[in-house]
Amino acid sequence: MVDIRDDLKLIAEMVEPNSRVLDVGCGDGALLDHLSHTKNVDGRGIELSMDGVRQCVAHGLSVIQGDAETDLKDYPAEAFDYVILGQTLQAMKQPRDVLEMLCRIGRRAIVSVPNFGYWRVRMQLMLTGRMPVTEKLGYQWWETPNIHFCTLRDFVVLTEEMGITIEQTRIINRAGRVTSHAHSGFANLLGEQGVFLLRRNG
Repeated sequence: MVDIRDDLKLIAEMVEPNSRVLDVGCGDGALLDHLSHTKNVDGRGIELSMDGVRQCVAHGLSVIQGDAETDLKDYPAEAFDYVILGQTLQAMKQPRDVLEMLCRIGRRAIVSVPNFGYWRVRMQLMLTGRMPVTEKLGYQWWETPNIHFCTLRDFVVLTEEMGITIEQTRIINRAGRVTSHAHSGFANLLGEQGVFLLRRNG
């Protein structure tokens, strides 16, 4: 079992044992593998990259090739206990629609997002006048897959507008430590990324 990145560890902590889980954009399957070994989940994955699908299948994971923006609509409501989207929402063409689908097909959704309101990002833009490049946002503006830049506060406001309840929040700093369990102004300034456990109202 490989070591997984900090936000995935926090996501795994939010998942109850023996749950049905769909990992959207599961990459090489590291999170699914971790959940399978530590939480005994019934895990499935959907991944755009065929290389990622091959890696997952080679490790015995149940993963199909697909595009979340077009294929999630085919899943029935509440088909899973948890639907997970890690560090991918900002790369979606229609992030609001994707978030809606996550909360429809899962009893809970877990979403992690990078924070474009992080103080180092703000400082780089202010001092250099150029789009920031950080360890977590390691792309130049012309090659980045991140097409919808948002702050943690932006994400919270979107959930409020959509009638989605945030049941848990974990804000992660640059060292990978949880700095806050709330979406305060300081969390939006000091957190490099956020992990949110979501539930659709009603």
